[in-house]
Amino acid sequence: MSTGTGADSAPGHTSTTTTAPGGSAGRQTMFSSLKIRNYRLFATGQVVSNTGTWMQRIAQDWLVLSLTGSASAVGITIALQFLPMLLFGLYGGVLADRLPKRPLLITTQSAMGLTGVALAALTLAGHVQVWHVYLAAFLIGLVTVVDNPARQTFVSEMVGPAQLANAVSLNSANFQSARLVGPAIAGVLITAVGSGWAFLMNGLSFAAPIAGLLLMRTHELHSVTPQPRAKGQLREGLRYVAGRPELVWPIVLVGFIGTFGFNFPIWLSAFVDDVFHGDAGTYGLFNTLIAAGSLAGALLAARRGQARLRLLVTAAVLFSALLLVTAFAPGFWLFAALLVPIGMFGLTVNVVANSSVQMATDPEMRGRVMALYMMVFTGGTPVGAPLVGWITDTYGARLGMASGGLLSLAAAVGVAVVLSRVGNLRLSVNRRGIAFVPSPRRELTTAA
Repeated sequence: MSTGTGADSAPGHTSTTTTAPGGSAGRQTMFSSLKIRNYRLFATGQVVSNTGTWMQRIAQDWLVLSLTGSASAVGITIALQFLPMLLFGLYGGVLADRLPKRPLLITTQSAMGLTGVALAALTLAGHVQVWHVYLAAFLIGLVTVVDNPARQTFVSEMVGPAQLANAVSLNSANFQSARLVGPAIAGVLITAVGSGWAFLMNGLSFAAPIAGLLLMRTHELHSVTPQPRAKGQLREGLRYVAGRPELVWPIVLVGFIGTFGFNFPIWLSAFVDDVFHGDAGTYGLFNTLIAAGSLAGALLAARRGQARLRLLVTAAVLFSALLLVTAFAPGFWLFAALLVPIGMFGLTVNVVANSSVQMATDPEMRGRVMALYMMVFTGGTPVGAPLVGWITDTYGARLGMASGGLLSLAAAVGVAVVLSRVGNLRLSVNRRGIAFVPSPRRELTTAA
């Protein structure tokens, strides 16, 4: 276990008492971190930008499908966007620990906005080709390598350790709120005037987070001293994680879930096109339903204020099982309804793993640890997306989705077994869910 400041907030020991910006202690509520001005500015900018991001995601997937008619091509696009994280993600974490995060984020957000505007210009001019979309996805991925760990760790600098778990959950709620609006707007725009306008709105939306960052009061930040440039910082981060089971196993689990279970652009576009014979509006509806469940999961996580491995494993098992059930749903509306709990449990996996990892990590290592977390979570997509896309193209949407659910379920059960052995625990399944309890042998030893 960590002996630094991160150990004081390790999973399972999080207090529900928080310290307000003025220094007085108060009870943590669902929206308590929004009392902090800098975080309010950040959250406001992010909800605008996230809405544009979801619009671009839907427009990008639908444009590739329209240009190629292939679910595999959609998978390649997704893979290219996440490939830089797999290749360079750890280096992005090193940079996030070395550089001041606020100016770094202004730079990365500006770069992503320019990429969206460039893709919009090509599409609106009628010159867009599939390789243009591939290139844009790859460039966005390159910027994300640095933006993601910087943005994740900047949250703790805005709110401090007492409000970190709440702010992480609200970040996810923010993202999912935008996911409710973005796909719906994108579906209308694509049907009415084409994908180009969705790309343009995404590019312009980055003005909001940049403005929020510029308006922040820097003296109110809980600044972490940037780490000086030194050799071996990447290896130091890996050694740090390797010696802490409370970091290793959440990262392993979200790696499998992210690689094989979060391939919704592939599955949903295939279900819309091949099974239900819908259009861009149907695709937007499916994404909106997943977002509704995800938003509910994020808000419930914000109320809990704690991150427990028991909850993580339970949510992962339920998420994976629901993927299997939904894959063989016989009718349109049953399939659509099941997307809501899939979104809720999938988001719970993400939030609980993210919170537990951040809270158990020392501040000076947080950039590298979160870079590893994001590299594993999203970096597996270049492996999983083409594989799942090929299965979907070859054997159909139902078997494609079922394969992702089966692999995710195997990972969740495997991590549960490993955790029980590491902690000398046994797995207990009852009406309250899945729990780890001391094994009889351990209880006897303790009693003796």
